[in-house]
Amino acid sequence: MSILIFVVLLLGIGAGMFLPEHISAMIGDYSSVMLLILLFSVGIDMGLNKGVFAQIKQLGVRILLIPIGVILGSLAGGALASMLVQLPIKEGFAISSGLGWYSLSGILLTEAGNPVGGTISFLSNVFREMISFVSIPFLAKHLNGYTAIAPAGATAMDTTLGVISKNTDSKFAVLAFVSGVICTLVVPVLVPIFL
Repeated sequence: MSILIFVVLLLGIGAGMFLPEHISAMIGDYSSVMLLILLFSVGIDMGLNKGVFAQIKQLGVRILLIPIGVILGSLAGGALASMLVQLPIKEGFAISSGLGWYSLSGILLTEAGNPVGGTISFLSNVFREMISFVSIPFLAKHLNGYTAIAPAGATAMDTTLGVISKNTDSKFAVLAFVSGVICTLVVPVLVPIFL
């Protein structure tokens, strides 16, 4: 399945390069509707499993460990990457603070007067999402559901939620959704801290 996702993604990139602009705008509208249908379907799956919410309740505040780990891991990766490419560590933190939310993090850095950092943030978060689509099935199969949530970052509540749900179970889908919501709420606060 991972290979199929990767091939479809590459085909989409190729098609996007050659489609006229009016068609690509129309596809953008349809993709929003499809995303809503996907989220609705995942919600139905979660709702059908009544025991999931009891399990989540048992976890209590421990449910925050996943998004905290995702955030700290992303920041550590940003620090390491900034050292490797000789960027200021503060800029590495700002770039990695996007947590996969490419449409916001790139704009925040660009509007703060760093168009190069904004571009890097945009691209690194787009690549994070693409890598998530390919790596989640592998991680879920060979490690566990918790590790399948981590690569998605903020996208665990929307675009990658379907892949997480398909490759794990309802419990991990709920955990992924909660993690994605928390990561999404943190991005607009975290990125400006490092600007």
